[in-house]
Amino acid sequence: MGAVGAAVASDGGAHQDGGAPEAAPDSRAREAAALTGSAKLDRKTTEDVTFTFDAHLAPRDNMRPDKATGTFTFVHLDKPGGKGGWAKGRIDCLITGGKVATATGIITGTNLKDIKGGRVGFTVHDQGKRDRVGYSWAAVGGPDGTRKLPKCTSAAPFEKVEKGTGDFDVTPWHPTYPTN
Repeated sequence: MGAVGAAVASDGGAHQDGGAPEAAPDSRAREAAALTGSAKLDRKTTEDVTFTFDAHLAPRDNMRPDKATGTFTFVHLDKPGGKGGWAKGRIDCLITGGKVATATGIITGTNLKDIKGGRVGFTVHDQGKRDRVGYSWAAVGGPDGTRKLPKCTSAAPFEKVEKGTGDFDVTPWHPTYPTN
């Protein structure tokens, strides 16, 4: 259980003052959605590609995925410890369905000047220890080709995560719709 999940959990114990046990928090107290974790892609080349996410949607913003907060990083090196590019940024949208998450964010730091300030998208399928990842620039050759990307848009999670390098965790989103 992540730090947020642990903060929401209750041990059902008595109050410190000896009073009655606290009631378990209701399900609305948990995050509305989340995508966390870090992993290396399973490439059959010498490339070293990693993605890291710490994206969250607060309960109060349940019906506003564009209010998500958090960070992302990605690093793409020609070989472990080699040359390549990196970027970090802030999450600006997060939608999850079951164990699949799609998030976008704005690049705030990078060693590739042409992509700074652009929006990029990511999709993760949380399958346990062999997760999958997709990214918005898959069809355009690089993150600079997605500058006008709308929020919460990405590609299918087509890349496998290398076994034993990490694990992503997706908290499913449960939107609430008005009833008639």
